[in-house]
Amino acid sequence: MKQKKILTFNFNQLRQLFKQDLPDLFSIALKSENDSEFKDYLLTYLDGMERKEANEQIRLLIDYSGKEIYELSTEQTMKVQTLSLLWQFLTGHLPEEVTGTDLFIDLYYQFQRLYFPDIPKPSAQRIKTRTERWPTGMDEDVIQLREQNKERMIQLLITKIEARKGSQSRYQFPESASYEEKYNLVSNWWNNFRFHLSMAIKGPNELNRFLGESLSANTMQVLTKAKKKGIPFFVTPYYLSLLNTTKEGYNDEAIRNYILYSPELVDTYGNIHAWEKEDVVEEGKPNAAGWLLPDGHNIHRRYPEVAILIPDTMGRACGGLCASCQRMYDFQSERLNFELETLAPKESWEKKLRRLMNYFEEDTQLRDILITGGDALMSQNKTLKNILDAVYRMAQRKRQKNWDRPEGEKYAELQRVRLGSRLLAYLPMRINDELVNILREFKENASAIGVKQFVIQTHFQTPLEITPQAREAINKILSAGWTITNQLVYTVAASRRGHTNRLRQMLNRLGVVCYYTFSVKGFHENYAVFTPNSRSLQEQHEEKIFGNLSYAQQEELVYLLESGEYIAERILRFMKRYHLPFLATDRSVLNLPGIGKSMSFTTIGLTKNGKRILKFDHDNTRKHSPIINQMDNVYIVENKSIASYLRQLEQMGEDADDYNTIWFYTEGKTEPRFRIYEYPNFRFKTTEEFSNLGVDIK
Repeated sequence: MKQKKILTFNFNQLRQLFKQDLPDLFSIALKSENDSEFKDYLLTYLDGMERKEANEQIRLLIDYSGKEIYELSTEQTMKVQTLSLLWQFLTGHLPEEVTGTDLFIDLYYQFQRLYFPDIPKPSAQRIKTRTERWPTGMDEDVIQLREQNKERMIQLLITKIEARKGSQSRYQFPESASYEEKYNLVSNWWNNFRFHLSMAIKGPNELNRFLGESLSANTMQVLTKAKKKGIPFFVTPYYLSLLNTTKEGYNDEAIRNYILYSPELVDTYGNIHAWEKEDVVEEGKPNAAGWLLPDGHNIHRRYPEVAILIPDTMGRACGGLCASCQRMYDFQSERLNFELETLAPKESWEKKLRRLMNYFEEDTQLRDILITGGDALMSQNKTLKNILDAVYRMAQRKRQKNWDRPEGEKYAELQRVRLGSRLLAYLPMRINDELVNILREFKENASAIGVKQFVIQTHFQTPLEITPQAREAINKILSAGWTITNQLVYTVAASRRGHTNRLRQMLNRLGVVCYYTFSVKGFHENYAVFTPNSRSLQEQHEEKIFGNLSYAQQEELVYLLESGEYIAERILRFMKRYHLPFLATDRSVLNLPGIGKSMSFTTIGLTKNGKRILKFDHDNTRKHSPIINQMDNVYIVENKSIASYLRQLEQMGEDADDYNTIWFYTEGKTEPRFRIYEYPNFRFKTTEEFSNLGVDIK
């Protein structure tokens, strides 16, 4: 029976399906007096079957059913009732509070799995077909449609500028300017990133106007409610021009759901909690990862070797607000915002920056700084140069002080500098020649004092964001000798079959290597965009495998990229030599509260709504804060059921049967970090002592 039909079944239809396809299970339930007896009979039944993965998974569900766990993200204790609810369902005694079938659809597939062979893998041709069905921003028909969008928006921008008379904006028309002259001015301004920031759309009515009045009444109601609740709107004309407002042409869902807010986000805004609990800092107390920080708003830290720096500059803003932003909590708290003039650095910032640099300089383990926000490249060139100069001086002092420290007591020196920015997708015009010269000069100077890796860590969400303008921005950054890595947020739209492979393929062709594929954090505000972790595993094992590299190939690729020269050309030749459609250099992870990135989990139960309950372990391929040894098991309830996810895909035009193996991915293991993302070895032995640690490691 087709999966998509089962997704529509009511309780009676589903119970009949169990009776028909799983008669032994149905019989065991009927002869059991209670759920405890049901579990005992099941264990005896499983003893007579082969002990393969499906058998072990059901034993795990049995073992946890009836136990209480502490769910870390909500910080609440909950009782697991998976097998109790199954027994009640099969015997016709289901409590009234269970109103949906999603739990039992998942369990149907878990028990069916006992009789299935190993998960079949799709053919290379099947993967190729799925990948190539997705359009890109480099396709001629897409470019043509976007040029039409640009023409329409230029006319709207002329009207907007005319209505801003008396404004202090630099973008004004001379009083005697003709329409043609106004049109030419706006056409020229279009290529200036400051123009797009100045003309950003900040409300639902204006958004609808720039999208050709194409938004539905329901969408407008949601956006109007969002505006009243104080959710920021900030979308540049350039990024809006990437959307398709017609009923024909390319599917823009992966872009659209970054701009349009979901009802769940709007309803939750104001009560959003910090998923990364280590980002909540009380003065004088360690964060959830055990680290003492000089300031809870400027430095974020989870791991021993790396810390995030968020400057008090325009870098606290972005080129747009992503609807699934991992820092929505900070926007809600107004620590991040789009009031660009108020974000200009104050005189006190220079003094504060020196104090923040001291934190990196005096720490025994830090060797990696990630400057982000917001968005690192939202800072003005002069401000960004000042920050990089401060980083350079800090790295130089740290290296000099190491000369006097004995072997085995030396501090980790700065090896990696990263700038986090989505502007390559949101506003590629920002990558101007002055910025490139700043990046090039910093690399030359920092390389001389031992810094080895220089990375722009960007975020392309879909191949439709890869435009001619984005290509030009990428080329400029690569010309400065910096590596560009991409992080993908695995939303529902981005998780469609072949979509991620197409993104990898297009980025690799331009010289960008993929770094992480992030599961969306599971709080209710992200319900609409959350993709179950089982889909991440399915993509990893059934799609990404066609870009896997051997260890020898990884070593060769590291050698080719380490100089930072001719990266795009070298990647293209490398892929051609080994007949690779893309490079599978990224790994799938979920950011766990206080623990870090991991995809090592087992499914230990399901809620009454069919959401999987996952028990996570940390990523054992990297160093962690010593607090990891004091933490109990990490349990996370996923945001939605697999059945709900598949129904969403169907609403997007996907065939649910094309994802029919998703149910069987119940256990994950974090992939090893790709070789190019490893830290270089030091030429000396560093100390094993930790500084800035607020927990007793004994």
